[in-house]
Amino acid sequence: MLSEQGISKVMAQRYVRIKTTKGQTYYGLLQLRRSVQVLDAPPWLQGQPTDLELEPGSYQLLAPCAPTKIVAVGKNYIEHAVEMGTTVPEEPLLFLKPPTSVTAADREIHYPPQSQRVDYEGELALVIGEHCMDSTPAQAQGKIWGYTIANDVTARDLQKKDSQWTRAKGFNTFCPLGPWIVRELSAGARLQTFLNDAPEPVQSALLNQMAFSPEFLVSYISQVMTLLPGDVILTGTPKGVGPMQIGDRVRVEIEGIGHLENKVVARSLPVSP
Repeated sequence: MLSEQGISKVMAQRYVRIKTTKGQTYYGLLQLRRSVQVLDAPPWLQGQPTDLELEPGSYQLLAPCAPTKIVAVGKNYIEHAVEMGTTVPEEPLLFLKPPTSVTAADREIHYPPQSQRVDYEGELALVIGEHCMDSTPAQAQGKIWGYTIANDVTARDLQKKDSQWTRAKGFNTFCPLGPWIVRELSAGARLQTFLNDAPEPVQSALLNQMAFSPEFLVSYISQVMTLLPGDVILTGTPKGVGPMQIGDRVRVEIEGIGHLENKVVARSLPVSP
């Protein structure tokens, strides 16, 4: 659960999703020496450890879950709403990102030729562990299985141009997610976003500065649509959003989880024959 207690000095268990060199996909537990103890099912479906342990170099990290949907929340930090020229909405502002926008840590973000401005948006992501419909906030807390890091990449010029946000938020690779999931996180943990090798973050905020808490968001969303195990909720980004250029590296860090880093590359459209 997202608690007020400090982050434990003991390394939290890190749940991963991987692909082997033979093309097999597994969920597992990442060990300190980077081997992976394979589970027999997704952990939120009571997956148990097997006798199979994969050595470093025999697998690659995937995004830590494969959601049926990604529900994102806009303007959930007061200062970010101000920098966007608005106030925090009276109710959570929801939008969807397609599952095809998900990419993993250390993979490339493809800068689409349709856009002249693509922004980073570092965020905390919630992973749903149980079927969730019409939940109260108290019930919703128990539906959050774990926490990971996301970058809600946005084509800002297209967001302003279109009457809704689907295109601006929905390009392939526009939802880096990972690198793993942890079960517990301090409500006072800090989220920071860094560009390239700059020592100062471009975004920095405490998670408890959200306008709407994680359990409230899950409850609110569950009264609109049913959340399924493995679904992801992006909880909003703090102030400091800004453009990425081709060649940039963007790194989102959250205390108690780790960091999610991706490089921006040009995406080329196929050439007509």
